[in-house]
Amino acid sequence: MADNYDIMAIKDYKRLCPLSKGNSFFLFGPRATGKTTLLKQFFSDNKNHIWIDLLEPETERELSVHPSRLSEIIHKHKMTGKPPIWVIIDEIQKAPRLLDVVHKLIFEKAALFALTGSSARKLRRGHANMLAGRAFSFNLHPLSFTEVGPDFDLHDVMRWGSLPAIQGYPAELEKKRYLLSYVQNYIKEEILVEQIVRNIEPFRAFLEVTAQSNTLIINYARLAREAQIEPKSVERYFEILSDTLLGFILPPFSRSIRKRQVQSPKFYFFDMGVTNALSGSMHAPVPGSYGYGRAFEQIVVTEAYRLNDYHEKNCKLSFLRTKDGVEIDLVVEHGRELALVEIKSSTNVCENDLKGLRSLAKDIKGRKYVFCNEKWSRRTTDGINILPWREGLKEIFG
Repeated sequence: MADNYDIMAIKDYKRLCPLSKGNSFFLFGPRATGKTTLLKQFFSDNKNHIWIDLLEPETERELSVHPSRLSEIIHKHKMTGKPPIWVIIDEIQKAPRLLDVVHKLIFEKAALFALTGSSARKLRRGHANMLAGRAFSFNLHPLSFTEVGPDFDLHDVMRWGSLPAIQGYPAELEKKRYLLSYVQNYIKEEILVEQIVRNIEPFRAFLEVTAQSNTLIINYARLAREAQIEPKSVERYFEILSDTLLGFILPPFSRSIRKRQVQSPKFYFFDMGVTNALSGSMHAPVPGSYGYGRAFEQIVVTEAYRLNDYHEKNCKLSFLRTKDGVEIDLVVEHGRELALVEIKSSTNVCENDLKGLRSLAKDIKGRKYVFCNEKWSRRTTDGINILPWREGLKEIFG
């Protein structure tokens, strides 16, 4: 994915991902979220490290065929600082057999490792050695509003998303080209090269109709009909999207695990700009419209997903829909504590917006919120906290 703009045009935001300085770790994340850039910053003051880039064809070929060469490279490395030596291996999924050697070297305390990849699940499905807990696991997402700070522009993010590189393109045409190129490269590198699906055209059709149904409860039969594929293929394709970190499943809330399993979940793509590129609609949504409300919901839910991960809250995220049709956009479980969140794109929340939360007041105990676009500070009505969405996310996730 060629970049015609000077990388210095992209601001150097401080990322929230809490990498470890004293233990080996995996760093997973979708393409172009900035994994390599983050590690270069992280190790900029540490001269005692080796960088191995498996995107270089010769390096990948040599280490895939002869993984033991990794030990030779490390033992020949001239120590330029205090031990331990750090070894950064970029795109570890390109040579998963290396992980057996990495495991041995960690056990022998020969080095510490920082390993990047596009998906832990993909490695596990390939029966790769996940190092038996000897390496921590971190995820990197597109830029969060807390990382961007005052530069965050909701209108721009609704249209172009928040992948770091999108900032390097000042013109709309170049932003469109970048996102379309991103989608094409995803299909080529993650799907075709890895031979995940045999026939790519049905998968392309699935991506488009799924992006158009983003944030809605999954209707497997409808998606299969519109994409002209088998219902079983729809389920498999959603697994592929999750495995390659292009999005995540939001399950239905229930105290009963069995009930959760029989209800249909929702799916959220990981970035708004990529969603727009996949759906074939890259126009800015009109405030107050149905499309604007759905885009706003995606941004708030994906931000909750990112902050829950970065701050290591380990909260369970879900949505709630009752048999009477009452739907709550986001349920956050932390132990036995619940937070029920309605997401409204309105700049002026009215009484009608509170009906769902009020109807659940007797049946479900927990903090109740409306996250919205109101400019003024929080207010409370009937125990429901109404506040700007950014302030609300910070309150729940820290």
